[in-house]
Amino acid sequence: MAYFLTELREGLVISIRAIRANKMRSVLTTLGIIIGIVSVTLMATAIEGVNRAFEKSAEAFGTDVLYIQKFPWVSNDDWSTIRNRRMLEVSYAARIERQSMFAAAVAPVVATGRRVTYGDNSMEGGFISGTTSQYLATAGVSLGDGRFFTAEESNGGRPVCVVGATVVENLFPRGDPIGKTIRVSGFPYTIIGTLEKQGGIFGQFTADTRVFVPLNSFQNQFGGRRDVTIQVKVADLKQLDDAKLELEGIMRTIRGLTPGKANDFNINQQEILTQTFAPISLVIASIGLFITGLSLFVGGIGIMNIMFVSVTERTREIGIRKAIGAKRRTILMQFLSEAAVLCLLGGLIGLAIAFPLSLIVDQFLPTAMPLSVVFISIGISLVVGLISGFLPAYRAAKMDPVEALRYE
Repeated sequence: MAYFLTELREGLVISIRAIRANKMRSVLTTLGIIIGIVSVTLMATAIEGVNRAFEKSAEAFGTDVLYIQKFPWVSNDDWSTIRNRRMLEVSYAARIERQSMFAAAVAPVVATGRRVTYGDNSMEGGFISGTTSQYLATAGVSLGDGRFFTAEESNGGRPVCVVGATVVENLFPRGDPIGKTIRVSGFPYTIIGTLEKQGGIFGQFTADTRVFVPLNSFQNQFGGRRDVTIQVKVADLKQLDDAKLELEGIMRTIRGLTPGKANDFNINQQEILTQTFAPISLVIASIGLFITGLSLFVGGIGIMNIMFVSVTERTREIGIRKAIGAKRRTILMQFLSEAAVLCLLGGLIGLAIAFPLSLIVDQFLPTAMPLSVVFISIGISLVVGLISGFLPAYRAAKMDPVEALRYE
């Protein structure tokens, strides 16, 4: 073992000397590896960032929350049939709350897009959601400051609201929004609470861009004939499937559906999103990494070509080393070490370039560079170096010392 480590150390020393002796050639040789590692690393950080953003967004839907809606989140059915379904009604929520044995909280939600203003500041892409005091219990959001409206405020249609983080950023870049009165399409609402930032990739489906107002106030100001989502929080996650079957039965009774007739509603849940996103993410990752991997392949070919040149240039050196007793594995290790060091240097430089680039990309697309991505990139560099350098190193190790010494 000690002899092997000594050979490895000597091989690394000779490799570093050879690289330093041909600085320009070494830099140009590693360019392919640098570009390849930058491409692979950026792709990996983008994939990791999108996956994390999706998981964060999916958390907002809650693993123990069921969504009764007119439309399915994912479906292969005829859209014209689904589109013509009857709308759900707010009154369903009260009946579900009375009849369900598994529901811990039930909240109807209606929404519309409206312009929101405060003084000279405005927000065009805001969503106004009308709901009840139980909404917070059925949603994966947390209060940042203040409070949510009470049952009395909800039932009385009081002009109060709770706003998401993006609304606060747009309307109140400085100062505390609690107690301030905003206008939604001209109607005044006093802010009594704010929500913590959710982020994610679902845009309008996060609470960040929403203004939550009491349901009765929403219906009075913006109209009552709107499609409804009924959010049902299940008391025990282990009973989620039982709760789903129970809700289906309650809804079929409410809708007056006879046995054998298809449901004209859907019960959606977070699992549908994760099951749909997982294969899509895998396909995107596979295609992206394959395409970026081509640049590594090209870089590896460049390393192999230069190593063949290096072996040819140092034929007499190889002959001399063999003549004084160097074994084949010693020569093999020397040139493998040189190829590995070249690729490792290229990988480290690629990582140094990829990190600031990922911060720039993060402004447009969520990215994340965990340590696993760093180690994978370094590992790929070493593997490419060993694979690319094996044939040249093997050729050097197989040389006949007499022929090598006669080489001009």
